[in-house]
Amino acid sequence: MPRTPLAAGNWKMHKTVEETLMLLDELVKQTEDVREAEILVCPPFTSIHAASKRLQGTHIQLGAQNVYWEAEGAFTGEVSAGMLAGLCTYVIVGHSERRALFGETDLTVNLRAKAVLAAGLRPIVCVGETLDENEANRTADVVSRQVRAGLEGIDRQKARELVIAYEPVWAIGTGRAATPEGANDVIEVIIRPALEYLFDRESAQAIRVLYGGSMKPSNAASFFAQPGIDGGLVGGASLDAADFAAIVAAAV
Repeated sequence: MPRTPLAAGNWKMHKTVEETLMLLDELVKQTEDVREAEILVCPPFTSIHAASKRLQGTHIQLGAQNVYWEAEGAFTGEVSAGMLAGLCTYVIVGHSERRALFGETDLTVNLRAKAVLAAGLRPIVCVGETLDENEANRTADVVSRQVRAGLEGIDRQKARELVIAYEPVWAIGTGRAATPEGANDVIEVIIRPALEYLFDRESAQAIRVLYGGSMKPSNAASFFAQPGIDGGLVGGASLDAADFAAIVAAAV
């Protein structure tokens, strides 16, 4: 079954509100003729409300970079899924930087993903191995565990609302991307079987799986040409309108 490509830009901790709006205006112009792919941008929390207003009526969707699993309470500095509902469509959970720097675990990824789905939003669940794990030939064990534990207990009826992003941690921000064939193998041999174990074969094939890890205009087309890769979770290149527009074009 064909899966609509998803080009998602993760802006990380970049851009003031004013800078966000300027970049969005440029992205809308440079991608206005694209209709064969979903385009998504995930700015910092401080820009989401303004970005939501600016993107109304456009073809670009909005996402958040993280979420807390409780609906409300004494959790200073956190943002709930209910607070995001009505402002955005997608939420990134389990990004490698959250795992490495802020103590994210498979359990908290699971809690966040369930909270996102309960709020009517769509989680982009990130998985991927570190350089040490890759060199120790532990990619299959690590990635399969992250998928199974991160999505455990999610209702099969909601499985198709999920998006998975495979991000080899050793390739993020290093300029050292995985090979397209290698990324495709991880998706087809490790990730989709884990999804089938959790849900069913039809759902596993329908769920979109993105590649993230130093994707840029010069290599995007080679990743999108792989049969198992349904789009990209783009970091640094999404901060430049022309670069991100070129990646979007490569997706279609």
